Amino acid sequence: MERTSISEQETIEPEEGVRVTQLVAGENMNAQHFRFDPGATAMEHSHPHEQIVYILEGTFTVILDGEPFEFEAGDSYVIPGDVPHASENNTDEPVSGIDVFSPARDGTPWD
Repeated sequence: MERTSISEQETIEPEEGVRVTQLVAGENMNAQHFRFDPGATAMEHSHPHEQIVYILEGTFTVILDGEPFEFEAGDSYVIPGDVPHASENNTDEPVSGIDVFSPARDGTPWD
């Protein structure tokens, strides 16, 4: 078994105010930590991976099929693979959470 720490992992900023850190990756899934600064947005995108999200802090808006859904700390949700979605922090406080993807994503945590 291999142990990793978030402090040992590379953090990338794929979009302004959005930071993503790969936490751990297995053969069939991976987990990453994300942080959105106030006003930060992840443009609409899709990927073949099923995505499970848990919000650690803040209030987060996810747009799925053009419909906004709001999530708060302690909430979780699932985005099916190949479904276009966008995310935004419309508040004055940071948002952070954990993403789990299956199957595991290749490359950087934003591919």
